[in-house]
Amino acid sequence: MDTNAEPELAQHTTNAAGPPIRQLFRDVIADRIQGPRPPQAAILFDDEVDPCWDDRSFLGDFYSEILHQDTCQPATADGLALVAALAVDDRVLAQHRFQAVDLLFRAATVAERHLAETWPTTPQHADPDSEARARNAVQAHVPTLLARWTAECTAVRLALAGLAVVFPTDRTLPALTPRLQNFLHQHPQGTDIGDYLRFVVVLATQNDDRILTATEQLTDAHWTGTARGVPTRPRAPHLLGQMLTKVGIGLTRAPPRQ
Repeated sequence: MDTNAEPELAQHTTNAAGPPIRQLFRDVIADRIQGPRPPQAAILFDDEVDPCWDDRSFLGDFYSEILHQDTCQPATADGLALVAALAVDDRVLAQHRFQAVDLLFRAATVAERHLAETWPTTPQHADPDSEARARNAVQAHVPTLLARWTAECTAVRLALAGLAVVFPTDRTLPALTPRLQNFLHQHPQGTDIGDYLRFVVVLATQNDDRILTATEQLTDAHWTGTARGVPTRPRAPHLLGQMLTKVGIGLTRAPPRQ
């Protein structure tokens, strides 16, 4: 019996901080957010650790703390600071930085995407105030995120492109299309990434007629449709979100390099 004591102690010591991804996220947040942290940081810093956590299950719980079941709650806006900090730290693997930017996109577009899904009725769990605060919180982080474009890998740039058209500015939109040209040559129309990129380019034009036409064509091709009566403004981010999800699934099968 005594021979098992030392290995058990070693195992407890190794796992005291939880799975490796939790330890990494905790280190990043400790370095990047000084002083009071949002309440969702408790999942990183509490002494109590779920013994069932591995990297995958922890990530699910962590992101659910911030954007629970794809809905914005009063604390969501504050929690997005954690996600933004992870998205800009090179210690975090590229696939997790992609997930962080993807979550920021989803938090910023909750209202539009849910309206597109439930039109013409109001989304059941809508919280307009929390949704607006979350959108504003994401917008505040966008300049810092986009400033990393040249240093980022292809996968994260794809997610950043989606975020850029959600928050268009006179500075970012003219630069976006030229930055995507090489990707457009590499990924032809009809592929997940190729269609996603071409839709981003159309959204960057801010031309309502072109956006509606592209939305109709892509919806008819192979994406889950929305009711034709839904205004273009919520339909477009709903479609873009579906496309970004599919791009992310493809990248997960072949994890991108940092």
